[in-house]
Parts: sequence; structure tokens; C-alpha cells
Amino acid sequence: MIIARWHIDARFGQKPAVIAALKSWNGDIASQIGWTKDNMRIASGAIGALESTLEVDVLVKDLASLNTAWDKLATIPAHKEWSKLLEPLIVSGTPRWEVLRVVD
Repeated sequence: MIIARWHIDARFGQKPAVIAALKSWNGDIASQIGWTKDNMRIASGAIGALESTLEVDVLVKDLASLNTAWDKLATIPAHKEWSKLLEPLIVSGTPRWEVLRVVD
């Protein structure tokens, strides 16, 4: 198992809107690529992390599964539209993915 972690930083004052957008994406788009509430979570910076940081963790079987999900995601028109709506809410250049191996 691996954890695919997507980091983004919200613009000042936009954190609630970014959280709402992420929740909307989880409900409308994530299920189309096999991601559900059972294997996803949204976290927010609190102590020792930037308050503006938001992370989406997805637990997937392996890198092949992650690649398949990403490939399918690129074909979903609603995802492209959602990305355009999200862009003005986040700090440019901050989105990034990290992939971690689950040890136990």
C-alpha cells in the first residue's frame, strides 16, 4: 500500500473556500477514479505546519493503481473545470504530490 499525498496552500482568507472545493471534488469526481471516503482524507495545517496548507491523502494499492487513477482523471471534463475554479483560491506553485510507502 502507498499513500499519495497532495499538498496545496490556500491564499490568505481562501482556506474555507478551498476546503469546500476539495470536499466537492471528493463527492463529484473522486468516485469516478475509484477514490472514496474510505481511502481518502483532507487535513489542514495546525501546529508545526503552515495554517494555509491543505493535504489530501489517498490510500492506494500500488503505483500502478495511482497511475491508472491519474490517467483517468486527465480525461474527466469536470476535473478540468474544477481545476480552473480552484486556481484563484490557491498559492501558485504550491501544489505537489508526495508518495509514501505504508510500512505496516
